[in-house]
Formats: sequence, C-alpha cells, structure tokens
Amino acid sequence: MWNKRYLLWALLLPFNANAEIVCALGSGAASYKISEDQRPTGDAMEMARRLNTALTPICSPKCPQIAVFRNSTAANAMLVVTPDQAKFVYAPQFFQTVYDNYGEGAVIAMIAHEFGHALDDIYPGRFGRGGTPELRADAWAGCAISKLDLSPTGLAETLTAVSKYPSPAHPGWPLRLVALRLGFTQCGGDGAKFDSAAGKHR
Repeated sequence: MWNKRYLLWALLLPFNANAEIVCALGSGAASYKISEDQRPTGDAMEMARRLNTALTPICSPKCPQIAVFRNSTAANAMLVVTPDQAKFVYAPQFFQTVYDNYGEGAVIAMIAHEFGHALDDIYPGRFGRGGTPELRADAWAGCAISKLDLSPTGLAETLTAVSKYPSPAHPGWPLRLVALRLGFTQCGGDGAKFDSAAGKHR
C-alpha cells in the first residue's frame, strides 16, 4: 500500500498525484486539494519529533516513512496515500484550535491516531485483530500518549480533544475509550491514571 521504511518522518516536496484518503478526523475530506500541500511549520515538526521519539522504540525496525504537510483544505488531520508516499496532512487552523484549547499533548495524539493507521498496516496484531481500523489506530494513539508522560490534567485534556474530533467512520466514544486504554496500558501507561483522566475529560 505504501513504502515501508525505517524512518518515521520525512519532509518531502508535494506533487500532484491520485490520492487515497485513509482517514480524516473531520468532515470535508472531499475538498482536500493536494496541490495546496505546503511545508509544515517548525512547531508542527517539533510535535512530530516528539511522537517519533515516543514510537520509534516500539515500531523499530519497521517504522514507516510518513511525510508531513500543512494544507488549509485538509479535513482537520488526515492520512493520505499516493502512489509514491504516505503523508500526514493537517489544517493549520485545526492544529491551532486544538493547541489553544487542549495543549500540545492533544495535537500529538491527533498525529498519533493518523500514524496509527500506518502502524496497523505493518503490525496488524499489536493490539489484537478485532475491532475496526479506526479503533486499532486509537490503540496506537493510546500507546503514544502513554509515552508522553503527561500530567493528569494534560491527559484529561488530551482525551477530551480526541473525543471531540472523530473520523466519520469512528464508533461511539465508549468503544474508542476502551481502545485508547488498551494501547495506553499495553505500552506501559498506568491504567489507574488513565481511568482518572477519562473520568475528568470534559
């Protein structure tokens, strides 16, 4: 489906090609214009690097290469596959809103969910083979969140943000919460801390 490389993130120049949208955390994916892809901001790349640090020990040596772009026509945050690459595309206004309301951990969680789709393609049984692709991507996001060492408040805010921006294919929040907790605890996170944060998310 996409080239499986050993680097998580690569900054590649955009080009016009047929694109398959694997997942979008919002509606309006049909309005995405690949020709408007641009280089990501420094802040976005820094958050991608934090995710890279969190996930590399888990996915190595088969971490997929994913390009990062910003595009105001993107449906919030998207994983897009073209014939030559997989890429994470975000709407800068979406990232700013999430950051302002829920903090950096929430933005990283959005990236992690999209990246989770790529990881699920490589490691389909990491969190069990049941559930939908969206739930398995949520489990990968939960895994990444566990490695961020967020404060209890930061974790609650992150879960709130994740709950507010599902993809059109996502099931209800209770099932998503189970998947997030599964990934969180299987990657070393404290289940009691997760449960406390889940009870406080607004």
